[in-house]
Order: sequence, then structure tokens, then C-alpha cells
Amino acid sequence: MKISFIGLGRMGRELVVHLIDAGHEVTVWNRSAPAAEDAGARGATVAGSAAEAVAGAEVVVSALFGPEAVREVILDAGLPFAPSALWIDVTTVAPADAASFAAWAADAEVRYVHSPVIGSLAPARAGRLAVLVGGAPDAAKEAAGIVAVWADPDKLRIVDTAPKAATGKLIANLALAVSMEGVVEALRLGHSNDLSTDDVLSALSLTTLAPLAASKGDIIRDRSFDDTQFSIDLLLKDTRLMIASSRVPLPAVSTVHEALEDASRDGRGEKDIAALAEPDA
Repeated sequence: MKISFIGLGRMGRELVVHLIDAGHEVTVWNRSAPAAEDAGARGATVAGSAAEAVAGAEVVVSALFGPEAVREVILDAGLPFAPSALWIDVTTVAPADAASFAAWAADAEVRYVHSPVIGSLAPARAGRLAVLVGGAPDAAKEAAGIVAVWADPDKLRIVDTAPKAATGKLIANLALAVSMEGVVEALRLGHSNDLSTDDVLSALSLTTLAPLAASKGDIIRDRSFDDTQFSIDLLLKDTRLMIASSRVPLPAVSTVHEALEDASRDGRGEKDIAALAEPDA
């Protein structure tokens, strides 16, 4: 299958490899050349522009920073989608954005599916991500067959609309954000009472925060916050989408959002979200 892949950030670089290894004819485009060149070395064709990448593709996969990037790169650029091409957007967006993109695609005679992933780079590399697929039934079924290359089969979920998939992804990232704040505040409480970082992480191993404490524990202990699996700036963008998408206040999310804003202003935006614990590690 002829597939165009637009956007090779940290996650996109992991996902595109699965399409190449599955034997698809993959053309890639990215704003910065080095990431595209890496995909080219794996067997993809490197396009000089997004329009060149999309031309003639049966399927277009986009994995961009956020909804504004989707509008700029896809909607506003007048890309030459083939008639009835399938557009699978992996970008984390708000439900309202997904509805808007679906309406645009319908007008452009493009079949749109929103398919965000849940998980970090390690499960992406292993092809074990949780994946949501939302769109019209036939398009969603076809998209599910394509994104299955990076999905844990037990965690591939098809929903009936793109906005529902977008909401599901924001809920997953809400849980991550609030849990990360829980780890940070546990460190503050423990250190205030003479517990070491190891003591705090040991206590957290007995709680519902155990999986996150385990996955971020070494980063916190070693202060290796540049080993980024999910960046401060990405989660900041996502908490902004959560707050904007809720009809009622989200106090816990707002607290994390403020902490993320502070970290980004301090120059930690590209660090892993575990860097929220940097002052307390």
C-alpha cells in the first residue's frame, strides 16, 4: 500500500518504522530534514514537501505536535489528496478539533479517521501501544488494519466517531498528568519528613501510582531528565486541550498545567515529564 507519513517527531519516528517493516511503500516528510533522512535510510522515500509526499498516496498518516500544526500542514496547505484517500491523524487534538477535521475531510472527499496512541516511546518501538480508532465504520476498519502494526492487539479500540477517540486520548493523558503530580507531591511529603527519594518510591510501589513510579523512578533517581519519553511541552499542550474541552473546572489538571507552564518557562520544555520532580528529586 502506498502510504504518506507526515511528521517525524519522537513518536512519528517510531511509528513509521513499523509501516516500512510491514512492506508498505512509504513516503515521508518532516519539517526538519534529519528525521526524514533516518526514515529514508530505513527504506522510505523522502519527499521535499508535504504536497509531494501526499500526491498519489492511498493513505496519509499525520503525527504532528497539535491541532494548530494539523491546520497549518494539512488543512491550510491545499495538499493534493487522492480522491477517497484515507487520512489517519495520530496527533493529539481536542474533540472539537477532530470534529472540525472530519468536516473538512468530508468536504474534500477524504476519509478521515482519528487514531491517537496511548503510551510512550518504548511500547511504540515494541509495537505495543494502546490505540484508539474513531471514524466512519468502513474507514475506521481500514485504518485499524494499518495502525495495528504499532498496536497491542488487546489495546486496540474502535469507537464510532473521531471526537470520541480524541476524548479518550485526553482522558488517558489526564490520568498520566495527575499521576505525575501525585509522584511529585509524594516526594515533597516524604522529603519533608526525612524520607529519601528511594524511600518515597518504595512507598509508592504499594499504591496505584506504582506503574508510573516504576517507569520514572530511575529518571528521578539519576536526574536523567533529558532522556525524554514524553516532553513537558507536549503534556502542557495536552492539559491546555483538556481544560478547553471540559464544560466544568478540572482543578487537578489546572494544578498540573500551572506546574508544566512553570517548567516550560524555566527552559525544561523538551525534558521528560519526570522533570516536574526535578526540584524535589
